[in-house]
Amino acid sequence: MTRTWILAADSSRAVIYRVESRTAPLIEVKSLAHPEGREQEQDMTSDRPGRAFDSFGNNRHSMGKEVDPKRYEAMQFSRRLADCLDQGRTQGDFEQLVLIAPPEFLGLLRQSLNEQVLKRVSQSLDKNLVQAGEKAIREYLFA
Repeated sequence: MTRTWILAADSSRAVIYRVESRTAPLIEVKSLAHPEGREQEQDMTSDRPGRAFDSFGNNRHSMGKEVDPKRYEAMQFSRRLADCLDQGRTQGDFEQLVLIAPPEFLGLLRQSLNEQVLKRVSQSLDKNLVQAGEKAIREYLFA
């Protein structure tokens, strides 16, 4: 087995493990938190949409939300993780990458990864195992 990083993540936290072989223990490389991903949507926004004036005339109208706040925060975190993974790739820290995340966040994460990192993804698992720990992750990947 080549040098492999395993990223277990959800929209508010992530842990990157390193593993050298199928029988070697998973070693935590980095832990990242994004507390904004845990906030309730009503705490992220005001009750009413903003108001805007038309560029001509005296008309006013409300502005709708383009992206809901929870999804926006998840996108921000996925970009941060993608940057971290790309940095690990450029430093030669891993040759293969395993992604573990709930389905929606896994999709956001894949969209955020650049082509060079995506080429190193050897396995994806659509489960939320970020809090499950090393033993549970090992069972899913190497059982």
